[in-house]
Amino acid sequence: MKDYFKMVSLVAVLAGLLVTTGAKAQINNTSQLTGQINTISTAVPFLRITADARAGAMGDAGIATSADANSIYWNPAKLSFAENNVGLTASYTPWLRQLVNDIYLANISGYKHLDKNQTLAVSLLYFDLGSITFTNITGVSIGDFNPHEFVTSIAYARKLSDYFSAGIGLKFIYSNLAAGQNINGSTIKPGKAAAADISIYYEKDIKISDYKSKFAFGTNISNVGSKITYTESIDKDFIPINLGIGTAVTMEVDDYNDITFAFDINKLLVPTPDTLDADGGGIPDFKEKGVVSGMFGSFGDAPGGFSEEIAELMFSFGLEYWYSDQFAIRAGYFNEHSTKGNRKYLTAGLGLKLNVFGLNVSYLIPSNSQRNPLDNTLRFTLLFNFDKEKDSPTTP
Repeated sequence: MKDYFKMVSLVAVLAGLLVTTGAKAQINNTSQLTGQINTISTAVPFLRITADARAGAMGDAGIATSADANSIYWNPAKLSFAENNVGLTASYTPWLRQLVNDIYLANISGYKHLDKNQTLAVSLLYFDLGSITFTNITGVSIGDFNPHEFVTSIAYARKLSDYFSAGIGLKFIYSNLAAGQNINGSTIKPGKAAAADISIYYEKDIKISDYKSKFAFGTNISNVGSKITYTESIDKDFIPINLGIGTAVTMEVDDYNDITFAFDINKLLVPTPDTLDADGGGIPDFKEKGVVSGMFGSFGDAPGGFSEEIAELMFSFGLEYWYSDQFAIRAGYFNEHSTKGNRKYLTAGLGLKLNVFGLNVSYLIPSNSQRNPLDNTLRFTLLFNFDKEKDSPTTP
């Protein structure tokens, strides 16, 4: 039974990568989106899974929150404003835990300030789909396989002023879902791609009434990279190129109490599915677009027009309360349009900080009938921060 559920999950992933779904076939370039599902699908969707328990407890909002070692995922430019000279983090996220117990997402990240303006960071994100037994058409076992994916990243951030920084990241993506297997006459091989992140970040101390506060703003264009394929086919799939814009406001209520409000908007910069096939080659035109044309065209290619473009926006709301900079309570909400995936969920979590050590825990609660692989699942992140010295970069 365990292998059955994992096989269903894997087949769903492969189907999304290798064929155009029936739901997409119902959308054409002249129709208006009136409730029909037109979800944007990409390869290697694990790149958009939140591994960080802090952001996971804040509705997946993390573009403009205070910097830590997980900033390489959310916004590399934030790293220049990290308070400590060195930061490390390790996260563990069970996946489909209510069905199986050996699928998980793991992440390790770290950064080091090179000087007061420059920061270097590296990370490894690994997605393990457990062990699956493959069978032939007669049901005879043809061996066990361990589908897995990972992305290695390196990022550089530079502070351009006391309030502003920029960052760039480079990634290598590897996805081995069913190497050696044969689907519709095509032999599956590992998919490989290269990508980059480009980000900016701004923060400044402000006053809200009589409270000392900090305003922060950031944007990150992530996973800008080559298309990927799992066969020798020229029909390649986009990876999840994403535009994220976020803001956060932190209020220092008194010497012991701080509250942060965070808000992120995300949009995939990949073509919206339609059924146009101008050359009659059997591959829809949207899948034949190049990376650059697909990115820029994604702002105006939805078959349903402007209303569908707006529906492609994803919203994250987060709240974080710190007591004495040692104990945190977090909550959040994530919203995605019903025709674009329909993910809607509440999140909650706790944080603990003791000298160099920190621990974050998050929990996801679905708010509609749409099931989520992280339903009622605890996620964990360990953090280690070292060398908070006078000559380390500090927030102005």
